[in-house]
Amino acid sequence: MKKKAITISIILHALLLILVYVFQGVIFPFVRFSGYVPLLLPVVVTGIALYEGRYVGGLSGLFAGILCDISFNQPVGTFTVFLTIVGLGIGTLSDIVVLSGFITFYVGSAAVLIISAFIQMLPIIALPNNISTGELMGTAIWQTVYSLVLAFPIWLLVRALGKRAERISPSGRIL
Repeated sequence: MKKKAITISIILHALLLILVYVFQGVIFPFVRFSGYVPLLLPVVVTGIALYEGRYVGGLSGLFAGILCDISFNQPVGTFTVFLTIVGLGIGTLSDIVVLSGFITFYVGSAAVLIISAFIQMLPIIALPNNISTGELMGTAIWQTVYSLVLAFPIWLLVRALGKRAERISPSGRIL
């Protein structure tokens, strides 16, 4: 019964990642805040890793990273590697030390979003262009703020799915 619950939990997390991917790539480009689009997949990976641990966190990071690499004009594998490391790292910290709560989720999401913004800026900084570093920093800050505003509903969803497999009673009921 436990293996079935774990499988269902992974499927539900994958569906959440796909849902957020659709919102991030299809809906939010039309619901811009001052021209900025939120980056939500790293927030979901942070939450999944925090509530599910390193294995599910790493797997969700791998899947979310592939989705990010598909949708962004980035060097191939950049977000796949980054989000996999995020899932494994936050999941390991969650398994060992960190408490799984909203503050931890929010601080972790902020850190991951800041690093994600820097990763998005790297190709632009590396190539000669007419974009100033100040403009890039402003975009990164506003994208991070917009993403953090939307982190609360994501936290509610991830927390509801979190540790689902551990809440299964011997009779098969969800506790």
